[in-house]
This record gives sequence, structure tokens and C-alpha cells, in this order.
Amino acid sequence: MLKLTTPISEKDIRSLKVGDTVLLSGVIVTARDAAHKLMVEEKPDFIRKYLKESVIYHCGPVVRQDENGKWHFVSAGPTTSSREEPYEATVIGEYNVRACIGKGGMGKTTAGGLREYGAVYFHAIGGAGTLAAKRVEKVLDVFMLEEFGSPEAFWVIEVKDFPVVVTMDSHGNSLHVEVAERSTDALKELISVKC
Repeated sequence: MLKLTTPISEKDIRSLKVGDTVLLSGVIVTARDAAHKLMVEEKPDFIRKYLKESVIYHCGPVVRQDENGKWHFVSAGPTTSSREEPYEATVIGEYNVRACIGKGGMGKTTAGGLREYGAVYFHAIGGAGTLAAKRVEKVLDVFMLEEFGSPEAFWVIEVKDFPVVVTMDSHGNSLHVEVAERSTDALKELISVKC
């Protein structure tokens, strides 16, 4: 298993291929629909330094605040990434992002952005949000909490050995496309046998 720590160089990202398993550490940022829309339409600078050569996590966390005002992640599972398809390639280019984490994969526009800018898509384990939250060592900051609410806010977090798999690389390969093609071929074969 490979280990990567943010900030991540383009060279390191380009060396990754579909199927590689990675333990990710360092500072990453959660961002969902409202955050992506804001980054494309308004290009805010407040998040720029955190995203440079870093990672966007498609995650709507469950968080709690302790008696000292510190935030803690209770659940940090991935959310479906396809909703960010209209935005992701633009965000990757604008903010020099090296990877996205989510579940379900992304489409052709994002795949083109991964190739052009030197980034990858990491698939995280769905259904294990409380286990994923244990990999969040601390919350460094939060932006747009009042405006967007907790799930949609930008949470700047530090993770340690967060497990992910490369399912879309910077060379145009996609495990999601491969699985869909194999499944379609298998279905066609099954249908032809029954007929």
C-alpha cells in the first residue's frame, strides 16, 4: 500500500494508476454541491491555500462541538461524486487540486480534467462513516458553516492514513468505465444464451 501526504506533487500523482491503494495523510478539504458551485461561480480565495496540491473530499460529515468550542468528526463517509461532475474539472484547474475522494466515480469531463491538470479520483469506502471519522485527527478550520450548514460547509481537516483506492487516474483510465463495460458485455452474453 502506498502512502501519500499532502501537499502532493504532480509527479507523484502521475505515477499512480487505477487499482493502487493509498493511505492518505495531511490536510484535505470537504466540499459538496454548494461549495463546488461557489468555487466555480465566485472563485473564493479563502480556500485556495488549503486546496493547492491537496485533496477535495466529497463528504457531508456529521460533526459535534465540544465544551471548549473544538469541532470533532463523528462520521466522515463519502458521498456520491457524480453530483459534482459539472464543476470538478474547473475546480481542479482553478485551485490546483491533486485528487478528489468520493464514491461512485465521475464522468468524462472530470476524467479530462484529471488528465489535463495531473489529478486522480480516489474511491473511499461507503457505509463506514464512523470508521472514516477515526482517521480525522483534527479540524483545522471551517468556512461557510452558517451560510451552507454543516454537511455543505468547507471543513479543513487533517487526516492520518485515510484508506482510498485510485479508480480514475491521470492517464484516462477509469475502473468505473471498465466495470460498466464488462457488466454490459456479460449481460449481452447472458441474454444471447437465453434466447
